[in-house]
Amino acid sequence: MPIHDHQPSFRGGAFLWGGIGLGLLLLVALLTRGFGLLSGTHKPAEPALMVRQGDKILIPEGSALRARLGLEAAAAQAVNPKLLLPAVVESDPARTAAVLTPLSGRLIALKVALGDRVSRGQVVAVIDSPDLAQAYNDNEKAADSWKLTEKNLGRQEAQNQLGVASDKDLDQARSDYAQAAAEYTRTQARLKMLGVPLGASLRAPATATSAARELSVTAPVGGSVTALNVAPGNMINDPTQPLMTIADLSTVWITAMVPERDMAAVAKNQDVQVTLAAYPERVLNGKVLFLSDVIDPDSRRGKIRIAFANGDYALKPNMFATVSLSGNARTLVVVPSSALLMNNDRTSVFVATAPWTFERRTVEAELEEGTSIAIRSGINAGEQVLVKGAILLND
Repeated sequence: MPIHDHQPSFRGGAFLWGGIGLGLLLLVALLTRGFGLLSGTHKPAEPALMVRQGDKILIPEGSALRARLGLEAAAAQAVNPKLLLPAVVESDPARTAAVLTPLSGRLIALKVALGDRVSRGQVVAVIDSPDLAQAYNDNEKAADSWKLTEKNLGRQEAQNQLGVASDKDLDQARSDYAQAAAEYTRTQARLKMLGVPLGASLRAPATATSAARELSVTAPVGGSVTALNVAPGNMINDPTQPLMTIADLSTVWITAMVPERDMAAVAKNQDVQVTLAAYPERVLNGKVLFLSDVIDPDSRRGKIRIAFANGDYALKPNMFATVSLSGNARTLVVVPSSALLMNNDRTSVFVATAPWTFERRTVEAELEEGTSIAIRSGINAGEQVLVKGAILLND
């Protein structure tokens, strides 16, 4: 019985303590809220920094952004733009020659190496050519026939004067002599074309020697060996295949590519300045020597060339360069460079269309002059452009 009487009392105590605990929690919450109201720690909601309205951005009153933004009117100025064009050093085609062999054969000696500098007429290769021996033989036969017909003509002329030989025989002797002389002249010309030294007189017959098969190939121009396509022992079967390339690099070209839209700003004999990646401190001054009449269909650019003396051979073909020249003076809208925002493949600015209301405009920049940039299109003179804090509105 005592145990039975104690159980209801325990349950009643639990309910009592539970009610007291809940009341205490409510009291603490009310006191905390009351003290917060009295101390002023409960702040009202702050205004939004900016509000988007379609393609426009509104900076509401009270926004902290207003203190961080700055506007400036776009100004129209007369500018003389400078064109900066990518360029490359090239050899002058008129001073570049492919070395060919007039006959086929086997290359038995290569007298030069890649990069060597040679003079005009210098032997650069020797070829063992059966065709050269045949050319010598043809020349000897022609020389012998020419001598024989010359003697026969002399006899016929003497006999005709004595009345022993007829005019017909004299005419035939003259014809034979003329044909033999023509053939001998042809064989001599062929040997001369092959580079065989014939002495002071072409009428002196060449004498075949043990070296009659060796053809010496000489440099057609003086310059540097810029390409070498053969090695000793190679068979040369195609006379149209160059053995090597020789370029006179004492004068070189700087070739630049001009965008189609800027072609009107370039003229022949126009002053240009050239800098090279290899010599950034060196500035070359020259004039436009050549202006292409044709636009490349793929790049939509035209070529210009500037010639430079290269006595020290410092300018080497395929070096990268930059050509700078002045374009046509014109009036463009100019804004500070701080106004421009780069987003992927486009350049844009924010323009004020109403008080504290901005819209993004895509612009086409023309050129940069110090801290200002000339704009070809996108904004008009007089429009208010965001020049400070534009990055804060950027997406």
